[in-house]
Amino acid sequence: MISKILIANRGEIACRVIRTAKKMGIKTVAVYSDADANALHVREADEAVNIGPAPSSQSYIVIEKILDAIRKTGADAVHPGYGFLSENAAFAQALETAGVTFVGPPVGAIKAMGDKITSKKLAAEAGVSTVPGHMGLIENADEAAKIAASVGYPVMIKASAGGGGKGMRIAWNDAEAREGFQSSKNEAKSSFGDDRIFIEKFVTQPRHIEIQVLGDKHGTVLYLGERECSIQRRNQKVIEEAPSPFLDEATRKAMGEQAVTLAKAVGYFSAGTVEFIVDGERNFYFLEMNTRLQVEHPVTELVTGIDLVEQMIRVASGEKLSLAQDDVKLNGWAIESRLYAEDPYRNFLPSIGRLTRYRPPVEGPQKNGTIIRNDTGVFEGGEISMYYDPMIAKLCTWAPERIAAIDAMSEALDRFEVEGIGHNLPFLSAVMQNQRFREGNLTTGFIAEEFPEGFSGVEPDTEDARKISAIAALIQHRLQTRASQISGTIGNHRRVVGKDWVVSFAEGDHKLNLQIVDETTAMFEDGTAIPIKTDWLPGQTSALFTAGDAVMAIKVDLSPSTIRLRWRGMDVMARVRSPRVAELARLMPKKLPPDTSKMLLCPMPGVLTTIAVNEGDRVEAGQALATVEAMKMENILRAERSGRISKIAVKTGDSLAVDEVILEFE
Repeated sequence: MISKILIANRGEIACRVIRTAKKMGIKTVAVYSDADANALHVREADEAVNIGPAPSSQSYIVIEKILDAIRKTGADAVHPGYGFLSENAAFAQALETAGVTFVGPPVGAIKAMGDKITSKKLAAEAGVSTVPGHMGLIENADEAAKIAASVGYPVMIKASAGGGGKGMRIAWNDAEAREGFQSSKNEAKSSFGDDRIFIEKFVTQPRHIEIQVLGDKHGTVLYLGERECSIQRRNQKVIEEAPSPFLDEATRKAMGEQAVTLAKAVGYFSAGTVEFIVDGERNFYFLEMNTRLQVEHPVTELVTGIDLVEQMIRVASGEKLSLAQDDVKLNGWAIESRLYAEDPYRNFLPSIGRLTRYRPPVEGPQKNGTIIRNDTGVFEGGEISMYYDPMIAKLCTWAPERIAAIDAMSEALDRFEVEGIGHNLPFLSAVMQNQRFREGNLTTGFIAEEFPEGFSGVEPDTEDARKISAIAALIQHRLQTRASQISGTIGNHRRVVGKDWVVSFAEGDHKLNLQIVDETTAMFEDGTAIPIKTDWLPGQTSALFTAGDAVMAIKVDLSPSTIRLRWRGMDVMARVRSPRVAELARLMPKKLPPDTSKMLLCPMPGVLTTIAVNEGDRVEAGQALATVEAMKMENILRAERSGRISKIAVKTGDSLAVDEVILEFE
């Protein structure tokens, strides 16, 4: 058995591998860049080795630095996690040459399946259904447009060595094909050090469903059910679940058997994933094989009870799998929500900074029979860097049925506290409440179709608005009561706290009276009565509130003028005033925001990689002006209207902050 594993990765996946290794009694070694010196995976490992500067191209994907760390620590095995070097055949070969066990598949399988062009050809030869496309290498943008037109729009432009949504673009015409080719090529080179690109037909109304496979070195290969990964944004998975709400047993079996056939064709062992695109008639087509552990593997573990990391380690040590295909049973339903450091209110742009608050829900079995699991690589007080993937955590829930798992996820998201950076918790909550999602009516276009104008939060309906108003008024009453008790009496009089309140948010006023006897009831003008209960006390940032029949886990943040309440994707800034103060407040003039219409502002923190215009140039609406790279993704900034460039305030290579001026128009 392996005695010491070096994890050639960072963040949550490094912590995930460390957790299983410790359970198995195996020592662990972390590697870290300068930016990750205080990272959680460094703290949790038995040993840690610095491997260089923050950019992954100078640290995490430099093979010789990983080999040097192995030599320093005497590690006899390496787990690559996902991303970075996990599908790099040269890295696996270097480990084999050095006599170090690679906790992953054989070099030949990585070469065959890790290269998406070769894998398509091999899949077709093995009788696996494949998507039409051009599998040859493409030299330039003009050739890309010509090939795309011959395949037939829309097409998917993909990096051959890609993964995780990096180096992928959808093109609907020649212009988008040319631009997408160059962007994909740049992202692929930056993320993987390999800029080869191929093109395939983009199947409309598609579902992204993948099969988890597991094999040993003795010829056994199993499939462990499927994962539905259709909820994606910019080809990056956001929410996954197992099993798929769409597959029937016959399709599951057919997909699983084809995945096993492909794996056996390349002598595969260890954990791996065969990805398919599935249309509305349950026809499925091979997309690619990921010769590594997937980000979303926890949902498979939750429904099968199989620790995939443990199995990978045992397989790498030469052990036979202890189960057969008939032993694999799918029990219940699991959902995974990827918590990203990105601001959904600013078109999901990356966000960096310090986690001033990071408090996930309590993990493990819950009183209602569900399970919560949270895989993470961060901690309260830690920093989110601009150099790496923006994932903060993977929150998972399990329940016997799909709707119960979704409801458990909704409550877990409500209880998850993250402050200091922009994050997508409100968006994840909104998806859990989306009727189409709850019905399982999914495609990879779900987010674009359900949120066509982007995400601006969830507006409370009439019933929720009343509940939130009642809760805000109760909080204000408790705050004022506490203040009156602290201030004491003036003469023989103690300040009396009123019970009539006007709660204002979303341009609306909600007038109510708090009737406090044995319990509290909010009485609204129209006669609606809502009983309220809570154990909230001043200073608490999260608490349970019962409003009517609803039990609500609400995040509470106080400021001198507002009470901020967040629940189920709603973000309410409530002003709670006495009727007289509310009347006077309506007379106050509104402060207008500054005019930035003649400026191009940087929408996210990042590095300016390209300025496509010069001072004095005339530009048209939609024209590319600059490119900012953040968290391994290129973001092209375009002109919103026609005009002339009067000033360029920055230069290529500059690190820019949010809302920093890039250029100005006349």
